[in-house]
Amino acid sequence: MPVAIISDIHGNIKALEAVLSDIKKQGLEEIYCAGDLVGYAPFPNEVIDLILRKNILTIMGNYDDGVGFDKPECGCAYIDSKSKELGKQSIEWTKKEVSAENKEFLRSLPTHIDFKRGDFNVKVVHGSPRKINEYLFEDKPEQTLRRIVEETGADILVCGHTHKPYHKVLGDKHLVNVGSVGKPKHGDSQAVYGVLDLKSGKLEVQFIKIPYDVESVAQAIEKSKLPNEFAVALWEGRG
Repeated sequence: MPVAIISDIHGNIKALEAVLSDIKKQGLEEIYCAGDLVGYAPFPNEVIDLILRKNILTIMGNYDDGVGFDKPECGCAYIDSKSKELGKQSIEWTKKEVSAENKEFLRSLPTHIDFKRGDFNVKVVHGSPRKINEYLFEDKPEQTLRRIVEETGADILVCGHTHKPYHKVLGDKHLVNVGSVGKPKHGDSQAVYGVLDLKSGKLEVQFIKIPYDVESVAQAIEKSKLPNEFAVALWEGRG
């Protein structure tokens, strides 16, 4: 049976609802979430509540860690001072918005998920197995990526955090980044999630893009005290 893996919802309830609806249409019953439920969009509690209602096994992302433990920053790598200031506004707003009960849930999340399908051992992390906020970009040296996967003891390592989906075959190992549901950086506004089909000793990976009501989320950002730049970024798919 194929497995659906979602990641980086970042407070975008409309994108999450659209993705979960598509997963249901496809008849996929097994769903895992690679973290970062909150941040940047104005529906963090709604996202957490839906994850809980659907009983989706979820790991802790760096943003979940930052908000759950009321840290001063999310552990993100911002490229310039303006981005850093916008990020500061985001985490401060989100920490105030997320309920105490939901912060407790974020604090309780595990750092990884391990499961086995057929001959494959699969490990799901947020950033990397080494660090919750390490970016495993596709253009990292293949030797480095293979070593990271091998050190886990898994055949397939699944991650998020970069918000850019890819599948790298590293000899007999696989590295899969499932991209971002709610804050895409793949160049368009659609939500994206990954499907891993493990059958007959072979891995097939699909990245499925789903359109959703971006306008309503963008308007909600603009009506909130979050920076309007986050609304523009949703439309452009640049994170």
